[in-house]
Amino acid sequence: MKGSLVIISFFILGTLCGMYKVIPMDVVIDSKISLYALGALMFSVGISVGNDPQTLKNFRSLNPRLLFLPVMTILGTLAGSAVVSLILTHRSLTDCLAVGSGFGYYSLSSIFITEYKGAELGTIALLANISREILTLIAAPLLVRWFGNLAPISAGGATTMDTTLPIITRTAGQQFIIVSIFHGFVVDFSVPFLVTLFCSL
Repeated sequence: MKGSLVIISFFILGTLCGMYKVIPMDVVIDSKISLYALGALMFSVGISVGNDPQTLKNFRSLNPRLLFLPVMTILGTLAGSAVVSLILTHRSLTDCLAVGSGFGYYSLSSIFITEYKGAELGTIALLANISREILTLIAAPLLVRWFGNLAPISAGGATTMDTTLPIITRTAGQQFIIVSIFHGFVVDFSVPFLVTLFCSL
């Protein structure tokens, strides 16, 4: 929760800097800063995955049926995004699918979408994916009570291997740690491919 509030604070700070021209716009818009930030982010993700080989080994102990959980999360999110496109008629189907394909990974997806589609849709992606993480953090106990132990894992999307893992562990149980990490890893890995695909269509 604290990490989400920090991200929101930086977003608000950036918005205020843009409104009041604190930072020259040509430094931000006409440069490759976001591309470099994206490269550094992907490098950090690779380090975090490669730094813990035990996590990768533990994936072998998963129930084979649980391997379908991240697939169903991806398909369910894309289906929901397609339904939203019917309501938001001023947005195309591919725009809605690109935003949904962030799966809560706001830092990566918003940079990709900004690069491909512009700052407006990138901002929408940032807010939509931050909201997904915050809702998971807040509603995890209710999701477990109403829909079962796998519900907060699916709701958390790509965040279940890091920021939402503690709340999922507390509400669903310690036995779902490996499932949650596996789910987050697979969904996380799909983000750059799916976001790029839908932004290119």
